[in-house]
Amino acid sequence: MGSSRNGPVLVCFAVREEAAPFRRGLPSTVTVLVSGMGAAAAERATKEKLAARDWRMVLTCGFAGGLNPALPIGAVLCEADENFPLHQALLGAGALAGRFHCAERVAVTAYEKATLRERTGADAVEMESGIIRRLCRERGIPSATVRVISDAANDDLPLDFNALMKPDGRLHFPRLLGEVLTQPQKIPALLALGRRSRLAADQLATVLRAVLPL
Repeated sequence: MGSSRNGPVLVCFAVREEAAPFRRGLPSTVTVLVSGMGAAAAERATKEKLAARDWRMVLTCGFAGGLNPALPIGAVLCEADENFPLHQALLGAGALAGRFHCAERVAVTAYEKATLRERTGADAVEMESGIIRRLCRERGIPSATVRVISDAANDDLPLDFNALMKPDGRLHFPRLLGEVLTQPQKIPALLALGRRSRLAADQLATVLRAVLPL
């Protein structure tokens, strides 16, 4: 499958919270896919979507954990194919050129992030873009990773979200509630993470909406 110059654009997110500020009022030329977290969920959902239409380009978007200590929460990073049509436009809209590491699990602690930074040299870590970009390359579809830092390199997450994921890549909310009830001291940190994540999603949407629709 190749890309069509006037074809539709697919924008992939792992969870609804990442996509929410961007997806309101989109034109018919832009389609949002919410795949679920992790490579397996992203592969299942993306394969089905890529087979459905002749896509002009694909963006894999959402949150990322900071690995580069210089990057603050809210920084938008972009890594794109050489032939990606919107690469320069994204940089002009405020995205920073960066390198991503696609991991098999959420990096929960600052120590994990420092270890990944030392091992990979990447600026940020996430879990879906590697497989999505590979599927696009196999089909000749230009693609880019555009993600926003939702937790900085020196931040520990309040819970181990790896233990709270269902097999389909979505959060297991009863299990999450159970964790909160047994660790009520984590509630302020979880609320703060929610606020920062919403602001990060807004910042990502601002950059994406500056270049989409085309």
